[in-house]
Amino acid sequence: MATYLQFLAVAVAPPLLVLAALRARDRHEDWWSLAGVGVLLVLALAYTTPWDNYLVSRGVWTYGTGTVLARLWLAPVEEYAFVAGQTVVTGLWVQRVAGPATPEFLSSKRDVAAGVVGGLAVTGAGLACLGTADTFYLGAILAWAGPVLAMQWGVGWRYLAERPRVVAAGAGVPTLYFSVADRFALADGIWTLSPEYTTGIAVAGLPVEEGAFFLVTNLFVVQGLVLFDWVVARWE
Repeated sequence: MATYLQFLAVAVAPPLLVLAALRARDRHEDWWSLAGVGVLLVLALAYTTPWDNYLVSRGVWTYGTGTVLARLWLAPVEEYAFVAGQTVVTGLWVQRVAGPATPEFLSSKRDVAAGVVGGLAVTGAGLACLGTADTFYLGAILAWAGPVLAMQWGVGWRYLAERPRVVAAGAGVPTLYFSVADRFALADGIWTLSPEYTTGIAVAGLPVEEGAFFLVTNLFVVQGLVLFDWVVARWE
């Protein structure tokens, strides 16, 4: 059985180092986007930490014996490193596929309202799922993701909708990559999901809850950076 630290070294460190090297090579690029990655890194840790530790306390997932170095609160220190690493990897990746911002674009009040309602609908679906044990983890993901999506979609869902390839490639590639890595970690017993709190539905061996988690978290980063670049472009 591998350790969580070994998982990070094999699954997270290589893409992070490659993308960081490519980013450092592109000295001509606007460094505002890199500042955006830093902002999202801080926000990701701040928003994920209470949620993550709560689910650990509920026993939604557990860690294999001897697989973690130490714990900070209830979660392993490697968990925080994983959150940070995924955020940076996805952030650096989307910078490679995103085109220039369009500062002339403006959202209407109707766009703002529609975006907020859409995000709140995700929250509502999550809250409904929390009432049943086998959909609890899925509900926790959706209820936790909804407020962030409401904020991002309220700011500029139509702006994002006009960039479907950027959003799809920006979020899709890291979601697939981290889902595959997660599948191997689960198979190796680095962490284990509780059958009580999960649906038992899997795609290619990956629980649907884990796929949903990586999808929404990567959307957070991709949408956040695309909108950040738009706001900076308007300010400039």
